[in-house]
Amino acid sequence: MTNTNRPIRRALVSVFHKEGIEVLADAFVKAGTEVVSTGSTAKKLAELGVKVTEVSDVTGFPECLDGRVKTLHPYIHAGILADMTNPEHAKQLEEFGIKPFDLVVVNLYPFADTVRSGANEADTIEKIDIGGPSMVRGAAKNHATVAIVTDPADYALVAARVADGTGFSLEERKWLAAKAFAHTAAYDATINEWTSKHWTKPASLESVEVDKDDQGTEVNSQKFPAQYTRTWDRAHTLRYGENAHQQAALYIDPLNQTGFAHAEQLGGKPMSYNNYVDADAAWRTVWDMAPSIAVAVVKHNNPCGLAIGATAAEAHKKAHACDPMSAYGGVIACNSKVTLEMAESVRPIFTEVIVAPDYDAEALELLQTKKKNLRILKVAEPPKGHESVRQIDGGLLVQDTDLINATGDDPDAWKLVSGEAADADTLKDLVFAWRAIRCVKSNAILLAHDQATVGIGMGQVNRVDSCHLAVERANTLADGADRATGSVAASDAFFPFADGAQVLIDAGVKAIVQPGGSIRDEEVIEAAKKAGVTMYLTGTRHFFH
Repeated sequence: MTNTNRPIRRALVSVFHKEGIEVLADAFVKAGTEVVSTGSTAKKLAELGVKVTEVSDVTGFPECLDGRVKTLHPYIHAGILADMTNPEHAKQLEEFGIKPFDLVVVNLYPFADTVRSGANEADTIEKIDIGGPSMVRGAAKNHATVAIVTDPADYALVAARVADGTGFSLEERKWLAAKAFAHTAAYDATINEWTSKHWTKPASLESVEVDKDDQGTEVNSQKFPAQYTRTWDRAHTLRYGENAHQQAALYIDPLNQTGFAHAEQLGGKPMSYNNYVDADAAWRTVWDMAPSIAVAVVKHNNPCGLAIGATAAEAHKKAHACDPMSAYGGVIACNSKVTLEMAESVRPIFTEVIVAPDYDAEALELLQTKKKNLRILKVAEPPKGHESVRQIDGGLLVQDTDLINATGDDPDAWKLVSGEAADADTLKDLVFAWRAIRCVKSNAILLAHDQATVGIGMGQVNRVDSCHLAVERANTLADGADRATGSVAASDAFFPFADGAQVLIDAGVKAIVQPGGSIRDEEVIEAAKKAGVTMYLTGTRHFFH
């Protein structure tokens, strides 16, 4: 088998982050490696005892334009890109007096860090690296003879290969090159994410340039660009995924440090995949109710209780009462500070996760000491995601996040089609039920009373079954009390027939809010009129698949 290893005799090192560079410096000194470097990197290596040649000494041209131009020179890039297995490349380098590099070590300007710091546009632009990615891509392309290193985690490996004189094999250089291309791709994707939000299409071009999709339909290219380019950074791996045989990891948005994925964990066991899914759903749910104080109890990505209260403790008790059985092993979210009273209410209930914007000191101490396995999350800000992405085989589906912001979400826009107009308390419950239905998996029917859920029918393949389930839960989960009678109901989409609405009417529901839009709307409305039940149409639906 042919030996493809190439010893590292000459290295180019240019790194913004200097952490860990000591291990490389020590190996370079001991092996007598020729090192070319730039500015602050050269200074740091020299302090560590490395004999360094400045890039400007190689190019014969000083750094200029406030450091914007340093390495962009044929004496550097020809040394990176020359394939030394190609005799013609070797001959040309000799003719031009250029020496090849065996190793390139680069990490880039901290663009994402700069954005997260709140820097202004001018300072952010200055952290868009130009020379760095050029060196990385050049070395990665020329992996035939050059090893490219962008990950500080590989420094110890590089140092060992420098020290023993073996260098890297072709297969190893390919692996390093693949990591390098991933590094620059993620870097550019981060820049793209920032520029797409800050440099929008000007009005002067709206009539000049019209974007169309592959079907010839005009497209809002700001919302749906021709290439959907995003990147996420791996935060950590999880014990397993949705099931034990599935591997999983958490990735975070490099430009966002305040989202749910960045939750501060104040106690309990490590988060699992399912914990993240359920807790994120619960977190979104309670903020649908803001500015009212709300608590949600979620299980398997569906609410088993949601309520508004004058205090966090009251909201939790009302939410838990909806379905105490399903709350076992669930996730609790609160959109206000968790008080000691609420913590005492939570204490006897087996709960996987609790998430809130903050905790009273006494509440946190109680939860940490009395419920040691409870995952306690603190999230600084409400959800801000306005884009929903779902992977399908071979592609992605991208849409606006379903928020409570459509015209039909405003009760002033509702159309009364049956019964008397709701009184103030009934209307409050209808508004609550309508906002709550957004978070329930379709087909969804929700019964509410006193701004709390009392029965939820979710995830059924027909609406009649969801109606039966909502009524059954309302009347069997509270010591047999009839909670359906006198409640209000919300449906996430229209009733295709009158039968589903009739189930609710027969159960004693006094008012129903639903989108309308069925070809049999009149039959549904007639059923409500016959029973004297108030019915509003919103013209908006909230499917959740």
